[in-house]
Amino acid sequence: MTHPLLWRRRDAAALLAGLAVSPAFAQFRVEVTGVGLTQLPIAIAPFRGEAQAPQKIAAIVTADLERSGQFRPVDAAGSSLDETSRPDLTPWRQRNADSLVVGSASRLADGRWDVRFRLWDVVKGQDLGGQSFAVTAGDLRLAAHRISDFIYEKLTGEKGVFSTRIAYVTKGGNNYNLWVADSDGENAQSALASTEPIISPAWSSSGSQLAYVSFESRKPVVYVHDVSSGRRRLIANFKGSNSAPAWSPDGRTLAVTLSREGGSQLYTIDAGGGEPRRLTQSAGIDTEPVYSADGRQIYFVSDRGGAPQIYRMPPTGGNPERVTFTGNYNISPALSPDGRWLAYISRISGQFKLQVMELSSGAVTSLTDTSADESPSFAPNSRLIVYATRQGGREALMTTTLDGKIKARLAGQGGDIREPDWGPFQK
Repeated sequence: MTHPLLWRRRDAAALLAGLAVSPAFAQFRVEVTGVGLTQLPIAIAPFRGEAQAPQKIAAIVTADLERSGQFRPVDAAGSSLDETSRPDLTPWRQRNADSLVVGSASRLADGRWDVRFRLWDVVKGQDLGGQSFAVTAGDLRLAAHRISDFIYEKLTGEKGVFSTRIAYVTKGGNNYNLWVADSDGENAQSALASTEPIISPAWSSSGSQLAYVSFESRKPVVYVHDVSSGRRRLIANFKGSNSAPAWSPDGRTLAVTLSREGGSQLYTIDAGGGEPRRLTQSAGIDTEPVYSADGRQIYFVSDRGGAPQIYRMPPTGGNPERVTFTGNYNISPALSPDGRWLAYISRISGQFKLQVMELSSGAVTSLTDTSADESPSFAPNSRLIVYATRQGGREALMTTTLDGKIKARLAGQGGDIREPDWGPFQK
């Protein structure tokens, strides 16, 4: 029987084999590939004054929108417009742009930066509004992501996710690091560094806490970590293995995998700690729980049928229902916040491939041409999936649209990067 941690493929490989890896890189560069069928052409002019700023606002906004798969950038080099301009839209129509973004970044007397922008509908000749932000140099990237969110919502009618955060783990030498970064992987801040493995980071629904598994006491133990203060509390340190934490949508409960009574089984435990309550009673291994967004189901992986497959059951336990039937090895379930999609990893001809299932129909789509995909996690607007993989011989974090047509590589120069988890909308 396979050990449950082996289902988290690379973690177990690193733990058991002590793999030598390249140094971790916390700063990423976005590379977008693929073409969508319907993309909105948008011109984003260089922001007046941004050449003197430590961050190039227009470039960040352009990369954000392109990575979403919903937009196609139109060359705006050489433009000298800003938010006070009344632009002549004729040349932008001739460039086939549907929208135009203009703005400025100027340094204030107190050292902060004043960032302003305006969005134009080129086709209708309409002013679609704008915003301004007075931010420190360290928050210029956040201001750019908020501009991207404004544009995305204004033009698609859906909420943007650019100002949300992701968590992920790197290993460099013998050092493990849990990072919290912008949604494009940049601006990474270390939440925890350890010489022992860190795995399975999971955001709370509020975005203020991360649950994870640390091996610092020479066994897998579950902690909850307050992101802003760095304070943390021990949640599960029972006999045997304590792993795979998953938050309930209300943030009050964690589902975990414990082996305190022998085999690995699912339990729930109060987010403040306490005595766990057993959910499953199987002869197999039950692990990798994840709550549905409405809290009415827990999806999990079990080999109770002889091979790892994804099942679901009520959050208080009960008779599980099998969900995946294609293939004989399906692991790492992730549910979209809108409740429509299940992403997971399937082993196909020895390769680990990211799949997405439409839950209403059961239709499955394979999203990648890579062979070492792992740890999918949905963006809070359910439009993108972040996952770890190997591409071109390098470890990478990738995002993909749900049709697999637009992918973005977040990793720059390499490093052992794993376990991404996409945080919720900021409240």
